[in-house]
Amino acid sequence: MKRVKAACICQTLHFQLKDGIAHEEAVRQVREEVVHYRQGLDRSRTQYRILDEQSLEDGSILLKVIKQYNQTPVGDYLS
Repeated sequence: MKRVKAACICQTLHFQLKDGIAHEEAVRQVREEVVHYRQGLDRSRTQYRILDEQSLEDGSILLKVIKQYNQTPVGDYLS
C-alpha cells in the first residue's frame, strides 16, 4: 500500500487584463485580483510561497507560486 507523505503543486498564473475597459482600470483590477487570490489562500489556510511575481509590459501580472495540494502535508517543499 502507498501513502502520500508530502505534496505541493507548482503553478504559473497569468492574471490578464480584461477587454473592453480602460487600460488603467484593467491594470487596477488585475492588481486587486492578485491581492484577492493571496487573501483567498490565507483565508483557506493553504500553505504557499510566492516564487516570483512579474508585472509585464501590458500591465498584466505573472505569478509563480508553490502551494499545498489539498490538505496534504507539505513536508520540506516550502522550506
